[in-house]
Amino acid sequence: MLFPKETLTRSIVSLDGIWNFQKDPAVDEPTVEWARSGLSDPMVMAVPAAYNDLTQDISLRDHVGWVWYERTIIPNRSWQGQRLLLRFGAVAHHARVYLDGEEITRHKGGFLPFEADITDRVKDQPIRLSLAVDNRLDWTCLPAGEVIKPEGAQYPAGFRQQVIHFDFFNYAGIIRPVRLQVLPPVRVESLHLDSLLDEEHTGRVHFRATVSGEAQGLHELLDAEGKVVASAEGTEGTLEVKNPKLWQPGEGYCYTFRTTLKDNSGEVLDTYPQTVGFRTVKATSDAFLINEKPFYFKGFGKHEDSILHGRGFDPVTFVKDLRLLGWIGANSFRTSHYPYAEEILNLCDEEGIVVIDESPAVGLWDHKAPVFGCGRINEETLHHHCEVMTDLINRDRHHPSVVMWSVANEAASWEEPSRAYFEKVAAHTRAQDGHRPICCVTNAYAHNDLTQDFFDVVCLNRYPAWYTDVGLLETIYPNLMQDLKAMYEKYQKPIIITEYGADTIAGFHADPPQLFSEEFQVAFLNEYHRAYDELPFVIGEHVWNFADFMTKQGITRIIGNRKGVFTRDRQPKAIAHHLRSRWREEG
Repeated sequence: MLFPKETLTRSIVSLDGIWNFQKDPAVDEPTVEWARSGLSDPMVMAVPAAYNDLTQDISLRDHVGWVWYERTIIPNRSWQGQRLLLRFGAVAHHARVYLDGEEITRHKGGFLPFEADITDRVKDQPIRLSLAVDNRLDWTCLPAGEVIKPEGAQYPAGFRQQVIHFDFFNYAGIIRPVRLQVLPPVRVESLHLDSLLDEEHTGRVHFRATVSGEAQGLHELLDAEGKVVASAEGTEGTLEVKNPKLWQPGEGYCYTFRTTLKDNSGEVLDTYPQTVGFRTVKATSDAFLINEKPFYFKGFGKHEDSILHGRGFDPVTFVKDLRLLGWIGANSFRTSHYPYAEEILNLCDEEGIVVIDESPAVGLWDHKAPVFGCGRINEETLHHHCEVMTDLINRDRHHPSVVMWSVANEAASWEEPSRAYFEKVAAHTRAQDGHRPICCVTNAYAHNDLTQDFFDVVCLNRYPAWYTDVGLLETIYPNLMQDLKAMYEKYQKPIIITEYGADTIAGFHADPPQLFSEEFQVAFLNEYHRAYDELPFVIGEHVWNFADFMTKQGITRIIGNRKGVFTRDRQPKAIAHHLRSRWREEG
């Protein structure tokens, strides 16, 4: 599945904007009659965006179940003879798509794209496009969750509650762009690209193209100045370039792999460009090497989260985030806890920002009861997990900014059945891409973790003096020294601290430092950094979180998680200046 691009032979019709919208009172199945007859009492809704924050209706913000989106597509004469692909960047979490009342496709999973060929359904009349969207999560989903029906006189009739075991708001809806691709009948359908660099400093792009129809394929590699440096024909092969300019952290030099299809007379039938870059990545026993040089991860766990948009793709917010990453001296981030929009990775390629690309496998634990091997996380979950890793890697494998795959975050890796589960996930992931390291972010410890030996880098989430020994700053350094040394002794693999942080209310001050004050956040992180700086096998620090973000309501959350270095509207807290000094001085 190719990312939609305008080319000589391809055009894109954006379907973003204002749609009709309605909450569905149905419980298990959507009111399909609405797809046939139109919504009965619609309101307007923005796309792309999560719907939760865009009304004053608390029942919609906390809705559990189906909602409907609807708009009209107006055909254009220029579409005649072309192939028409309807593409959704992401819909959270289950989607059923209808044209004029007839279902054309379904999709499960809220963070990866899907599409449908609608060529034969488009005539010369307006078409009603309808989507039924379900936000419910169960143990077969990623993220995982469960819907319960509490009993008691205090609950209204038919009351349902979505239980989630992850700490971010379950934003839902059409959260990424919707595009109609107008494509030639003979076209490039998919490109499988692996860009590798050998010991002789020869760059090789191994390619496999899927083509619809009969055509002669020419594949060219262009440098950043537009010069063709290699070419080949066919649908599968290798392009080579001697001494290519490398993609480096902070220097996002990219090449363009361009495929052109021609007929026997030489007429161009289709052309499609894809960005690639040459660099090596490797994990050793105590280092992470990019282009054979040790790389220290400085940055954040982030969220696709912004005011009003919720989890909806917002280019304005992410451009601001890019500027803040540069200002503070960060060189990397993790796509916690799900794949981000492809537009974000495109920018990271160009800017030289290093990315740990994470699947949406979060919430695979429950502090009250086991989740593995007890009928909750099951074979259906595992099958879906492997499908998601395949789709994620197929979508993102060409991005030079992506240096590692993360298969999950904070699963119950202390439960014995989790070992067999993650052994299979790790093996499947390596089979999809054997060129990048893989990790599984954990909050387990050396004495109870059962899975980290399957992975290349140990990624740890740690919160001493916050969730344990609350407020006791003096416990952080000795706790971490003992903890991290034990993990390294057990696994002999480099360690990245993928989460550490303290909730902080911007403008709240206390001296001596107290919980939730800006002074406490600075003192808190200082103690962590003391330990990191003394342990050579610690190869990175990702503060949790880049910015404050929304969560479900709870007595430990004050309108969301406040561990951000920046506020939700991207203003710096005191810790931002402290990190800027640390990270920029270290280069």
